[in-house]
Amino acid sequence: MSTSNSTSRTPSASRTRLSTVPTSATKSRQLSHLHSQLAQLTAHMADLENLLRMTAVQAEGMRGLGGYAGGMFMAASKVLGEETVSGAGVAGASSQNSASKAAEK
Repeated sequence: MSTSNSTSRTPSASRTRLSTVPTSATKSRQLSHLHSQLAQLTAHMADLENLLRMTAVQAEGMRGLGGYAGGMFMAASKVLGEETVSGAGVAGASSQNSASKAAEK
């Protein structure tokens, strides 16, 4: 009883589904869809190439700005460093003067 049931449920090799048989209309529709996807991919790749070019130009500009900013920091450090040294020298001299005046009294 079970053998006749299992043999009737297995698909035969000669039987094929109609949904899996490719027709010329299906193939042409799929090829058309693939062609449109390829065109879209090509357009996106061209956009990406342009964006990468612009990014490279902007990176060069950023490099220049970094050089200017570094120069400004170095100049500010030099100016502020001289003021600090001069300020410490003036403060040190005034404290020495007050100490010597106190010793004289």
